[in-house]
Amino acid sequence: MDQRDVVREQTEVKVKVEQGSWALRLIGVSLIFFVGWLGMLFPLGSDGNTRAESSASQPGVKLKANVERGRDIFHGKGACSYCHGMDGYLDRLPQMKEDIAALIARLNPPPTDLRNPGVLRLKTNKERARAIREGHPGTGMFPDRTMTNQDLADTLFYLAFIRKDPNPEKD
Repeated sequence: MDQRDVVREQTEVKVKVEQGSWALRLIGVSLIFFVGWLGMLFPLGSDGNTRAESSASQPGVKLKANVERGRDIFHGKGACSYCHGMDGYLDRLPQMKEDIAALIARLNPPPTDLRNPGVLRLKTNKERARAIREGHPGTGMFPDRTMTNQDLADTLFYLAFIRKDPNPEKD
């Protein structure tokens, strides 16, 4: 299989992921807004662990990042869990069509274990943000230009949370 076949398969995965039914998308979007609204009303704790300032999405701009919204994006709009697994566990993929699962299983190199900081090649939020927005050359990571700056800040904060990063705001 040459590079064009790999790119074609990766594009097919993204297209198939994006072709979900309209009703499921509406439910998913409604759920994201509902969970986000609940997160604003009832934060997980008063110790500040669920929210933080983030500058990863735009230099000079601080956004309030939220772990719950980041998790929702990871599993929903971002479609990250299709390759990186539920909550970043590579062995816990969401339910998907067999042909999509087969394409993901053939990715070379395989998706990175986002929970293990020791294997991550991208060490800063700036590098991670670039990989999310522009794709990650040499891997199956395709670009996602649908994320807002807030979505990106929330996702990066969630990724720091699952890898237990003591300094989630480092650029």
